[in-house]
Amino acid sequence: METQKEDWFARYPSLRGRTVLVTGGGSGIGASIVEHFAYQGARTVFLDVAEQAAKSLAAALATRVEYAPVFLHCDLTNIQALQAAIKKAEELVGPIEVLVNNAANDERHKWDEVTPAYWDRMMDVNLRHQFFTMQAVAPGMKSHGKGSMINLSSISWMVPSTGLPVYVTAKAGIVGLTRTMSRELGPFGIRVNCVLPGAILTEKQVRLWWTSEYREKIMTSQSIRRQLMPADVARLVLFLASDDSSAITGQSHIVDGGWV
Repeated sequence: METQKEDWFARYPSLRGRTVLVTGGGSGIGASIVEHFAYQGARTVFLDVAEQAAKSLAAALATRVEYAPVFLHCDLTNIQALQAAIKKAEELVGPIEVLVNNAANDERHKWDEVTPAYWDRMMDVNLRHQFFTMQAVAPGMKSHGKGSMINLSSISWMVPSTGLPVYVTAKAGIVGLTRTMSRELGPFGIRVNCVLPGAILTEKQVRLWWTSEYREKIMTSQSIRRQLMPADVARLVLFLASDDSSAITGQSHIVDGGWV
């Protein structure tokens, strides 16, 4: 868990008491998003399959914030389980006012070894659940007369990255999904935006790919020569969730240090 420096960055009064749902909130960028919403005084529920990390995060925040975040175990590739988890979340905190579709798996793979079954599995974990999560929380937002949905994509399809083509395809699809759903839901006061992170220094990245050569490649590619952290993404998500961004919808917001 990152150390929250509350006095250094913006506070959003509109987020205090707001109900927030974060998918994949147990680790990495998702955990930072959960932490930042909790410190804003939001009533946060997060979904994940990694129970140990998720429970540790919830416990660490419980005594530090006004509303302890609630963890619900959920396999997002099981749409019925996802719908049931969202129903449970709304029973606990009320209709969801902010949705952060964060969960994903950037597993590396070779294009010439992809099978139909692998394609379907990667789409399930990276794209399909985003739509059905939006579908499930939309009625509550409509009844409230407003809401903010924030979908996590990636700059991987813009670069374009190699070595993970199915993931890249899913992340490109999220941008299209964001655009069309912003039109579908705009008349009900619901905003839909997209955040595209670059090379963010998560625990997973350090564990699997962080070498001196990889770091040098990133620093050469970025205009800002520093490591980007999960908090850099989380703070943008806070802004898009707050009333301060009430005129912004259907947009893609890049956090990549100025990737060249």
